Amino acid sequence: MSTQAADSTIKIEARSEADSDPLGIGTPLPLHQVSSESDSRPSSSKAPIYVKIYLQDDCLKHRFIRSRDTSSIVERPERLRAVKIGLAAAIARIEEAEGALKPSDANVSVEDELAAALGKMDIATSDAGLIRARSISVTRSTATVDLLDNAAVKYVHGDIDGDVYLQTLKAWARDSEDNITKKGSEMPEGMPPLDLYLCPSSIDAIQGAIGAVCQAVDAVIASTSINPSVVATGPQRAFVAVRPPGHHCGEDTPSGFCFVNNVAIGAAHAHLKHGIQRVVILDIDLHHGNGTQSIVWQINEETYRQTLESEQSPSETNAPSRTRGPQIFYGSIHDILSFPCEDGKVSFVQAASTSIHGSHGQYIENIHLQTYSSETHFWEVLYKEQYSTLLRRASQFLDGTGGPGDDVMFFISCGFDAGEHEYPSMSRHNRKVPTSFYHQFTLDTCTFADIYARGRVVSVLEGGYSDRALSSGAMAHICGLVGDTVRVDERWWDLENLIKLEKATKARKFGHPSQGNTDLEPWLARTLELLSHLDVYRTPPQPSRNWAPPKSRALRERKKLSRNSSTPEVASKPDKDTQISAPVSSSSLTSTSVSESETVDSLSAKKLPRVILHVRPPEGTS
Repeated sequence: MSTQAADSTIKIEARSEADSDPLGIGTPLPLHQVSSESDSRPSSSKAPIYVKIYLQDDCLKHRFIRSRDTSSIVERPERLRAVKIGLAAAIARIEEAEGALKPSDANVSVEDELAAALGKMDIATSDAGLIRARSISVTRSTATVDLLDNAAVKYVHGDIDGDVYLQTLKAWARDSEDNITKKGSEMPEGMPPLDLYLCPSSIDAIQGAIGAVCQAVDAVIASTSINPSVVATGPQRAFVAVRPPGHHCGEDTPSGFCFVNNVAIGAAHAHLKHGIQRVVILDIDLHHGNGTQSIVWQINEETYRQTLESEQSPSETNAPSRTRGPQIFYGSIHDILSFPCEDGKVSFVQAASTSIHGSHGQYIENIHLQTYSSETHFWEVLYKEQYSTLLRRASQFLDGTGGPGDDVMFFISCGFDAGEHEYPSMSRHNRKVPTSFYHQFTLDTCTFADIYARGRVVSVLEGGYSDRALSSGAMAHICGLVGDTVRVDERWWDLENLIKLEKATKARKFGHPSQGNTDLEPWLARTLELLSHLDVYRTPPQPSRNWAPPKSRALRERKKLSRNSSTPEVASKPDKDTQISAPVSSSSLTSTSVSESETVDSLSAKKLPRVILHVRPPEGTS
């Protein structure tokens, strides 16, 4: 894996919550009250908390090219810009709370702010003083992997017969333009036509996303070494803003926008490279991470088999535990009425309702989102009594497998589509969470990670499709990763301030933010300055010279596949990637199922049935 990135190494002192019951979390007051009370908590002598944000420009290369009509596509490159807006706003607010914004900032015009930033357009070459918050740095990652030559990828998506799925995935992308021209679609018949799409440069995005996740894992583990002689200078926590998402993808079953499982690969990387034996994966996407759960089940099953064999074989009794696979806890909070369970298919509903703790070596907890009637109902009833159960179950898993240790790591599959600002068509069953959930749940997860895993948390972007859901969720989430040492105010992401943020950062012609109002509040002016570094606009590369998408699209009638149908042949010549950026989308949501007979024969779902997820945002919604 290659890595070229620059850091702004900034730190902040953390305070302990040792005076509170870690298993009694989930009774938060409104956040501005929590922040005020936190001032009286005792200080901790542990190492300062430091959060690093990882961006990966290659993830912009995955785009829909089947047609010029992108109105049905919501998993789009522009999702990353919405996240960056939220990240910039969070950093600006944290700087303001820490007193890091200079008083003169209030009188600086937007033009002056942007002009001052022109010479520092790349994070990798900017000075360390760019981000004034003492707790955060940002890295524009250039790390990448080779799908066919990476141990962690093979651990999750390999096959005893070879890298069949991975080779086929690369072939789909490589031949996408030709297949669209010849057949109207780059994906095989029977696969969902709107939530699964590829272009020649999609592999760059997929490999770059994995590279950034593994880079974050390396940095967090290196910074939390148990060696007392090593002074931690890197991040204890990280957020990786990448796409396409991953938690619906099983071992060899792409689904729901996902082609590889980023978090599962990150966990495998932590195990194979760093000896992490116990992993906690917490999935807070609106949709059940059926792919992640399937992979976790397989890994736990193999580890359990190895454990039983070693117990029965005296010669292996003293074998080091690292020779065995990891033990993984997977916990998900999701809407049981939404994809992949929306059609009520028994296998999906059962999987999304599984709760098993220890038997057969499995550690799975699934909690269904409920409609809340008020903020009090959400926090005092749903969060306290139901949703925080996810963390208590994770605690039981760790206590039952050895307690706190240097072999433990936390991951968050961080989707923002359960947020209150998601498209109504995406979250149409009204099973939502307030934006403050992304702050409080993250804060509580970090508390558990401090107790059990030396503070190690790597969060990876999953879903979230409206710009407002992404920006508000990212803002609250980063504030949670920073911890309770900053006086976080939940009004930072209230509707009034989100509208101000959207107006100030609205992209105009040529992709530049609006500069119409030069009399901005300090945090908004600072957000624009930061955004100019996080979201560097470039002229998009052009598609292949002799190829253009069809001018119109006719959906072909789905026919039952013959038994001798095959996947695209994998050529021996090197892949040729075309770097392409992508358009914005808008439009409504439907969901239907595909029968088993309609799936691709060579990639028959050994673990996961396939379900179509069509999503389109309503017009005029952000």
